Amino acid sequence: MTKRVYNFYAGPATLPLSVLKRAQKELLDFEGTGMSLMEISHRSKEYDKMHKDASMLVRELMGIPDDYKIMWLQGGASSQFYMVPLNLQKDRKSMEYVNTGVWSKKAIKEGKFYGDVNVVASSEDENFSYIPKNIEFSDNIAFAHITGNNTIHGTEYHEWPDVPSDVPLACDISSHIMDKIIDPKKFGVMYAGAQKNMGPAGVTLVVVREDLLDRVPENTPTMQKWKTHVEKDSLFNTGPCWAIYMCKLALEHLKGLGGVSAIEKINRKKAKLLYDIIDNSDGFYKGHAKKDSRSLMNVTFNLPTPELEEKCVAEGLKRDLVGLKGHRSIGGMRASIYNAMPMEGVQALADFLKEFQENNG
Repeated sequence: MTKRVYNFYAGPATLPLSVLKRAQKELLDFEGTGMSLMEISHRSKEYDKMHKDASMLVRELMGIPDDYKIMWLQGGASSQFYMVPLNLQKDRKSMEYVNTGVWSKKAIKEGKFYGDVNVVASSEDENFSYIPKNIEFSDNIAFAHITGNNTIHGTEYHEWPDVPSDVPLACDISSHIMDKIIDPKKFGVMYAGAQKNMGPAGVTLVVVREDLLDRVPENTPTMQKWKTHVEKDSLFNTGPCWAIYMCKLALEHLKGLGGVSAIEKINRKKAKLLYDIIDNSDGFYKGHAKKDSRSLMNVTFNLPTPELEEKCVAEGLKRDLVGLKGHRSIGGMRASIYNAMPMEGVQALADFLKEFQENNG
């Protein structure tokens, strides 16, 4: 087999090796059809079963109630930055957002096309190194919006903010979907680009409470209405068939591990392993996120100088540890340790970081 490396990129991200092998095995002949899944009709019975199985796995693994609808859409999570306010607008009420980084800012920008946006809390004052506490949303608003995990700055919500009973909470869960158990009933809408923690690029999962589907203005373009896709089970048009199939395989893999409760335990061990290296380095490694806001998925940190960071990235690459350079907007280093990253990869990175400090500290 071609050499495999440990891929710490933030996305598109690593996938389970068993999933890739199964996709390889089924590439030319899916379910005895004599065709690849990329070739068969999205109206065929073989595709329909796979499509429904993928949705059922999402519902099962996340504990999603029956009154929530599941969609597989295109356009990435970035398209949901405008589809959320477009579909959730109500009686010209204002919308409220929490700003915790780059992706929150992008969502806020899109929201302003559909009405008044109020930013009720922000961590920009300390370079997005924490999740704001004691967030208060107003009663008379269309919806509230948060970004659950912030890949660039390495912060994650570990407690969800309260919202008034009649205010739906929308959450971008792209980079931490299924990294830990959450209560879906706390949200009106959840959306996630698959390419970080669920599958390949090309498909976005959207979960929306059914009673919210009728809010969208009637004169909205057909493809921009969630209702359109719910009514046709995400098959109004030809969807991203291969990407959905890959997500289905990854979801089966997760179920085989014991589901979200099992992977949460593993994720906490992986994150602790790296954060302990940072905390015990006498300042050689400096974590960006405050301890109570640290992400389970994206470990961000700096070394004493940019030159040392470049050296660390280069030497890591020689050890088959790839994707350790921080986001171009803030620099530093970042290790994305999504569900599919095995403990062995994180241990290899921890051993390398410890050795690198000994040789360069």
